[in-house]
Amino acid sequence: MRTALGLRAHSGWAALVAVAGTLDAPRVLDRRRIVIADPELPGSKQPYHAAAGLSLPQAEALVRKAIESSRALALEAMSASVEALRSQGHEVAGCAVLVGSDKALPELEKILASHALIHTAEGRMFRDVLVWAAGECRLPVTGVRENGLDASSLERIGSLGKWIGPPWTQDQKYAAVAALVTVGGA
Repeated sequence: MRTALGLRAHSGWAALVAVAGTLDAPRVLDRRRIVIADPELPGSKQPYHAAAGLSLPQAEALVRKAIESSRALALEAMSASVEALRSQGHEVAGCAVLVGSDKALPELEKILASHALIHTAEGRMFRDVLVWAAGECRLPVTGVRENGLDASSLERIGSLGKWIGPPWTQDQKYAAVAALVTVGGA
C-alpha cells in the first residue's frame, strides 16, 4: 500500500504520522513523537538562543554541532519508521514536511542580533533537519505550507481521533493531511 510520512516540527521534536489511502478513506499506520534535539547536548533544543551570547566562532560551532546532532536523531527515527512500514509491506512513497515562510535568512551574525530571526532560524533548522533525513532515506520530500492546508480537509480528518484514540492533536492532523497530499490521496 502506498504510504507517506507527514511531519510537523517543533523545537527539539516533531510529530510523525504515516498514512495511506485518501482523505475520504484515510488509514493511519503509525504516529509518534520523534526527538530531534539531544537533551544531553547543551543548547540543542534552542541552539540560536544559546548561541546569541557567544563569540561568532563559538556560535557557529554550537549551531553546527546542534544541526549535526539533530540530523542524526532525525535520521535514526525516520529510518526506523520507514523500515517498520516496509517490513509490513507498505511502499513509502514520500514525505511531507510542514513549512512556514521560505524567506531567505541572513548570515548568522545578523540572525543572532534579532530575537525574531533567532526564532525563525530555529524553526527553519528543525524543518531542514527533517527534510535532510527524508532525503537520506531516499524519500521524495514535499514542503507543505501550513497555512495552505484546506480547513475542510483538516475538519474531516479530525474525526479519526474517535476511532484511533489519542494522541490526535493538531500536530497529527496537520501531518496526516500533508502526507495524504503527498501520497496523492487528498
